[in-house]
Amino acid sequence: MKKIILTLVAGATLATAAQAANFDNNAEAIHYRQSAFGIIAHNFGDMAAMLKGKKPFDQQVFEQRAANVAALAAIPAEGFIPGSDKGETEALSKIWQDKGDFDAIMKKFQKASAELAIAAKSGDKKAIKMAFKNTAKNCKGCHDSYKKD
Repeated sequence: MKKIILTLVAGATLATAAQAANFDNNAEAIHYRQSAFGIIAHNFGDMAAMLKGKKPFDQQVFEQRAANVAALAAIPAEGFIPGSDKGETEALSKIWQDKGDFDAIMKKFQKASAELAIAAKSGDKKAIKMAFKNTAKNCKGCHDSYKKD
């Protein structure tokens, strides 16, 4: 399991570095990352609703949502190109001033997301809830430090 998680995170890091120049301008990069975050939020919100009892828990749907978040977790990082703190964004310029810390937080989110996908497949609700909380904590950690309120 640990090897799978490390492989996912390493692959995401390499893909991000290789594709960093794929945007013509800041607006395109901002739109790209915001779109990915929107899809992550939709999937994450659906899982939260199931865990809070606001909608029936469906193991198959939960597994798919968790897999989606794990697959999408690395995508937004590609859109944080230099200068893309300017424009219609809630990203703080602090991201580029402390890019190493930001990247480390993103990697923690990616790892937590991969662990959530694995926990979701287990069907163990206690493990699922713990993995979900850890993923949420990592998500919030980035928001607290690097996103405008």
